[in-house]
Amino acid sequence: MKAAVLVPAAGLGVRLGGGLPKALRELGDVPMLVHALRSVLAAPSVAAAVVAAPADGVDAVRELLARELGPRAPVTVVPGGSTRQESVRRALDALDASCAVVLVHDAARPFVPVDVVESVVAAVEAGADAVVPALPVVDTVKEVTADDAPAGAKERVVRTVDRATLRAVQTPQGFRREVLAAAHDASPEGDTTDDAGMVERMGVPVAVVPGSEDAFKVTRPFDLLLAEALLNRRRAEVDSGGVPSN
Repeated sequence: MKAAVLVPAAGLGVRLGGGLPKALRELGDVPMLVHALRSVLAAPSVAAAVVAAPADGVDAVRELLARELGPRAPVTVVPGGSTRQESVRRALDALDASCAVVLVHDAARPFVPVDVVESVVAAVEAGADAVVPALPVVDTVKEVTADDAPAGAKERVVRTVDRATLRAVQTPQGFRREVLAAAHDASPEGDTTDDAGMVERMGVPVAVVPGSEDAFKVTRPFDLLLAEALLNRRRAEVDSGGVPSN
C-alpha cells in the first residue's frame, strides 16, 4: 500500500528569522523543503507528495521543485492557508482519492531517515488509525505556574513530571486518510500544530514508533547550525564512498 505525504510549507518561521518562509531557508545552498522532500520520497512506501506553499509563491515553488527534484517528480503544489491546519487540509483535499495512507511531515525536518518513514507507514498498514514517531524525553521536566512566584522570579515550580512516560513527537505522522479527514472536520479552525492531537481529541488511539535524533525540527538559528553540521557529515560520508548514516 503506497502512501502520500502532505507537507505544509506556507509558514513564515518568525523564530528562525531571515525574512524568508522557513521552508525556503537554505541548507548547503538547497532549501529545507527540498531536503525534506528528498528524505520522505526516498522511502519505498511513499508514492507522492502534496506541498502547501505560500499563496503568493506557488509558481515559484513549483519551478524550484521541478528544478531540484526533476520535472517528473511526484509532487503537487497547492496554495497554503493562513494557518498550518488550513494548509494541511488544503493539501489533503488535493490528494488523489485512491490514497488510503497519508503522512503529514514538517518541511522544517529536512533529514528524517527512511527507516522512520517506513516504520510509520508499516504501522498504519498493520491497522493503526494514527501513528507518530517519537523519542524519550531526556531533560528533567517541571510543571510551573506564574501564580505566587517568588520575588525576582516570573514562575515557580508546581511539580516535577515523571519523564519516563513522556515522549517528544516528530514527523512524519501517519494516518488512515478517513481518520485524518474526520479529525480536521471535527476541529475548530485554528493553528493546530499537531495532527495526531486532533485525532486524540476524537478519542482515537495514536500509536508510537521510534523516532530519530536526525529528524529534529529547525526552529531557531541554533537549529540551523545543527542542520548544517548534519548535512556536512552526510556529504562527507558520501564523498568517502559510504552512504549517509541514519
